[in-house]
This record gives sequence, structure tokens and C-alpha cells, in this order.
Amino acid sequence: MSKQFFADNENNKDKKDKKKTTPNQDNKEKKNKKFSLPSGNGDNNGFSWKNASKTSLMWIIIIVSTFLLFSILGFNNNEEVKISTYQYEEQLTSGNITEAEIVGKKFHGTLETPQQMTVNGKTVEVKKFYVELPVIDSEVVNKWKGNNLKYDYKEASKSWTDYIISFLPWLLIIGVWIFFLKRMQGGGKSQGIFGFGKSKAKLWTSNKPKATFDDVAGCDEAKEELEEIIEFLKEPEKFRTLGGKIPKGALLVGAPGTGKTLLARAVAGESGRPFFSLSGSDFVEMFVGVGASRVRDLFEKGKKNAPCIIFIDEIDAVGRQRGAGVGGGHDEREQTLNQLLSEMDGFDENIDIILLAATNRPDVLDKALLRPGRFDRQIVVDSPDIKGRKGILEVHTKETPLSDNVDLEILAKSTPGLVGADLANMVNEAALLAAKRNKKVITMQDFEDAKDKIMMGKERSSLVIPEEEKKLTAYHEAGHTLVTMKTKNADPLHKVTIIPRGRAMGITHQLPIDERHNYSKSYIVAKLDILLGGRAAEQLIFNELSTGAGNDIEQATKLARKMVTEWGMSEQLGPLTFGKKDEEVFLGREISRTRDFSESTAQQIDEEVKKIVHESEINAKTILKENREILDKIANHLLEYETLTKEDIETLMDGEELEKENNQKKIKTSLEEAENQEDSEKDSDEEDNSIEMQVEYEKDKEDQKDKDKIEAKEEDVKES
Repeated sequence: MSKQFFADNENNKDKKDKKKTTPNQDNKEKKNKKFSLPSGNGDNNGFSWKNASKTSLMWIIIIVSTFLLFSILGFNNNEEVKISTYQYEEQLTSGNITEAEIVGKKFHGTLETPQQMTVNGKTVEVKKFYVELPVIDSEVVNKWKGNNLKYDYKEASKSWTDYIISFLPWLLIIGVWIFFLKRMQGGGKSQGIFGFGKSKAKLWTSNKPKATFDDVAGCDEAKEELEEIIEFLKEPEKFRTLGGKIPKGALLVGAPGTGKTLLARAVAGESGRPFFSLSGSDFVEMFVGVGASRVRDLFEKGKKNAPCIIFIDEIDAVGRQRGAGVGGGHDEREQTLNQLLSEMDGFDENIDIILLAATNRPDVLDKALLRPGRFDRQIVVDSPDIKGRKGILEVHTKETPLSDNVDLEILAKSTPGLVGADLANMVNEAALLAAKRNKKVITMQDFEDAKDKIMMGKERSSLVIPEEEKKLTAYHEAGHTLVTMKTKNADPLHKVTIIPRGRAMGITHQLPIDERHNYSKSYIVAKLDILLGGRAAEQLIFNELSTGAGNDIEQATKLARKMVTEWGMSEQLGPLTFGKKDEEVFLGREISRTRDFSESTAQQIDEEVKKIVHESEINAKTILKENREILDKIANHLLEYETLTKEDIETLMDGEELEKENNQKKIKTSLEEAENQEDSEKDSDEEDNSIEMQVEYEKDKEDQKDKDKIEAKEEDVKES
């Protein structure tokens, strides 16, 4: 309960201040007041059911333990005493036993007159006793009858230990079942078995890392629409006076990595209202009805904290079109979706709850979910342009030490197609490379290397390639490069390399000057020419074909077929589309194409595709034949330097000599110098060893001479 609420009650402020509290807040405060207990200092602290349950459990354990202890120690005034068979026979013969109960082979008797008996070395007064009889037969029964004994047979009753032992297997089975049930709910993080149908939404609190709209760049239009929703939450009367209603839902649509979740986090940081977040998969369970129960519980939480925002990430996990899966309309996912539709815009309206959701597959969502009244706004979070990429780089390099030669605008221009997640990864890779190179700041070269790693893959310099294959790769990439430089409508060349990157043995990388949204026929034809330039170079130089052009041919064929069947770029067939896509929503992908044309039309399509590809191959061969000398020069320099930039290619095409440091030669020379130094050290060591051996040999020789002289003198002495 807030302090402001108590201050208003104690000070009796004017009505204007009292009107600021909404009905939902009043109800919430009344509930808190109802379930709060006064403490010793006069403050109202909320009653903790968790502590109360712990205390109750402790008292139950103490009481049960005391009862068991008394039972075990035998604190019982009417305790039976075990006597011997002789003492039993003596009391039976004297007629002192008035009545008895026989349970199994145990004889439980009661004495008419208590007797003093010695039991286990002690003299005790016995009123009730029992004895173990070896056998109960007709002779024993006749003896009882002869002494006028009243007896009765009873079945043995189970003790509490017998009950516990019999129930132990069932308790074990129940415990294992509860354990696995908790694991299925998400590692036991939910509220136990009684919280199985509860929502897993997490409430965004102020102690979590806060994100604002200043941390988001590259999606200005999306930020504007979300800022309007936040402004409505903060100043609702401004809009309601003009008849405006709060949007019930906003759907963030965009490719993966464009910043949809980051925008939701910024909304949580900017709104200042309760913010619940969860994933669409949190509703999905193996038990039918659990998802719908969690949806109801989620909106119940929202009503208690209204006005609030609920964010569901990857909503396509539960919002896919109904009737597409196996099981008709009775499967768990469809029930969850029906409950979600009802809560968003059903008979009972949730006026002060805004649902924010994100997906990268809006095409598979149910139409009822996308209509106004549920998701009033569909906010597109598209890939950033040059300005947006620069803004994203500025956000991610705020706390990064950069060198003076780093130009973020150049990096933004050279990274078309990259989204926010890619750019953040590029900045991180550049920082890791700079740290690996023992630098204190990140330089432009680090960013360039990180960009090449992300866009083209990591270099596989350790891969051993035969010289013939390396030469074939060099001419293949030289063919792509030369056709790129000689074609008018193609994207400019950025870099060409024959160092294997990723799965490719070589790469010719192009970078567009401007952002393209529509592609002309001349641009697509130029792309086809470039794709077939590598194969044409192999055929021209080696008069042989290889599998290296397989991916190029596949891309060229797909592009040519789309030109004919989808984009209407065939002069013979005209502006028509052929083939209707069959898509199954529950699979999330296109699985087949319905053929809605005749056999003759299919033959014409195949001929047109073949014609377009062959024309591009002829164009590529013509360019390479006319510039054969330049092709050889580019290939030879690729073999020497392995990587060439656009400026290097332009220098070679102008007929000038390329002045470029050869890293491979430097590596080879340094290796040769190291080997020569090792050889010289080995030679000097061998010479030193030979000299030492010679000295030792001469010394041994002199010692032997001295020994011979001494032995000769001793023989002379003996003879004399």
C-alpha cells in the first residue's frame, strides 16, 4: 500500500487530490488493507502466508514427533507386562485369570487379583499381562475351560508403523510424480502443483537494467508509434477529451535481429507503468486447457495492476491460423488462441490493458488476431538504412574506446543488409580482435576484419590446398571480378579473395552504393552475368568444368525462373505469373507449388529460363575473351597476394604495377630465416661436440701412455 494513500487519509486533502486515484487503485488498496495485519509499531505490514505456512508446518512436526516419542517409550498406565510361561501356568491353575484375548499365538490376560512377579530381574505388580504360547491346540483349550476362563479370539490389529510401511511405496510414487510435474512446468520455478495453470509472466521492476528509446536507433517510425502509446498512458485525458481511445494492442513486425524485443524493453523503461513480459511458448503445455488457464491468469494479473502493458514475444507460437494443424479445432494451441482472442476483445472489455507482441512471421497469424480491436496497430520494424546503421553503431560504441581513424559513416555505408543484432555483433568482434592484438583502442582495421568475418565468414588459413586447385580457384574468382568490373549495372566490387572463408574456397564480395528496394531487369541480368563469370573463366583457361560453380549455377537458375514465372520479365510469355504456392501454416513454410498451366506453357517456361541463362553465359565469355590479359594478371596477383581490393583491381586494369606488401612472402622468409638459424645453431653445436670429443680422446691417450710407463717400471723392479 502506497504512502501517498495513507497521507491522503490522515491529512484529509481536498477532493481534487482524492479524484486522482483510479477505481482499480482504490480496490487494490482495499484488498491490501483487508489482508494486512498491524504490527507492534503501528505500521501495517502485509501478512506473509509463506512465513505462516512455515510456522504451521513446524508445529505439526513437533506435535507428531511428541506423539511418536510417547508411543515408542511406552508411557501408558495400562501397559501389559510380558511374563514367562511358568508364571502363566501358575496363575491359570490357581484360577486368578478371569478373562483373556487370544491374538494369533499371543495370550492377553487380566488377573482378578494383582500379583507381585519378577520380570527381567525386577519385582513388579502385574494386573494385565501377555505371553507367547508355542502352540494352541485342543489340550490348551480344555485346560482353559477346566479353569472357567472366559476367552475370545481376535485378529491382530496393525500398529502405526505397519500403516506407515504400507503407505511408503504410494508416498514415493506421489513424490516422484510431483517432481516430474514441476520439471515439466519449467524446472520448478512456478508455484508448485497448485500453480500449474498460473501465468509465467514476469513483472518488470525498477531494479532491472533499464532501457530507453535513446538506446534504440534505426527505427524512428516504430519509436514514434510506441511513444504515442506511452503518452496515452501518462496523459489519458488529453486524448479522451477528443474521443480518442487507448489502442488495445500493437504488433511489432520485422525480420530477426531488427530490435523488436529491444523496443519492448524501451517501452518498459519509459512507460513507468507495470510491465509484464513472457514468451508465446510459455502458454504451450502437454496438458489440454493449461494454456487457456494461463491466459486467464495473465489478464487477471493485468486487471489488478491496470493500467499496464503486457508483452508477448514470439506470439506466432500460439497465434497461428486455426484449422491448419492435426486435430481440428480441439488441440491445445487453438484453445489457448481462442482464450486470448476472448480476453483481448470479448464480451468483458479490458479497457486499461495494452497488449504488445512481436513476431517475424505475420503471414501465419490468425486473421481474427490481426483485426482492429485486438491489434489496432501493426508496427513494422524494418532493416535499417545508412542513417539507421550509423545510429546503431553510435549506440553500441558509446562505451567503447575508438581510434581517431574510425569513421562510423564509412562502416554504415559498407554494411548494407545488416540489422541491429549484426552490427552489435560486429562491434563486439572488433573489440575482441583489438584485445587479442594487445591494443588499447579499436582501430578501423579491426572493424574491417570484423565486418569481413561476419559478412564472408572466418578465414581458414590453415587449410592445405593443392597448387592446381588453388590456381583453378584464382581464375574462377578472377572471372567473377572481371565481369563485375566490366558490367554497367552491377554492384561495385569490394574485395576478392582466394582464402577459404566458411564453406567457400574463394569469395568475390560486392557492396551496393545505395539502398535498393526495387530491382530492374538490367540489374538482374548483370547479376546473372557475374554469377556465370567464374564458370566461363574455368572453361576458357582450362577447357574443363568443375564442381566449384555449382552454387553459382543454382542461384542463376532460380533467379532466371523467377524472372519468367513471378516477375513477368520474359518477352515471349509476357506479364504473367505461373504456379500457385501451396503453404501449410502449421509447418510455417512453402511445401509445394500448384501447377496452373499447360504442358506447352511449361515447355516455354523451361526454354525461356534456359535462354536467359545461356545469354548470360555468352556475355560473360565475351567479356573474358576480350580481356584475357587482364584476367591472367588478376589471377596471378591473387595467387601471389591472395586478397585484392577494388583499388588493386583498378590499378591492374590501368596497366600499372601493383605495389602491395606480400604477407605470404614475409611469412615464408621469416620461416626460412628461423629454419636457417636453427640449422646454424645445430651446426655450431655439432662442431663444439666434435672438438670436445677430440680433446677427451687425446687426454685418454696420454693417460694410457702414463699407465704403460708405470707398469713397465713395476716389472723392472720385480725382476731386479
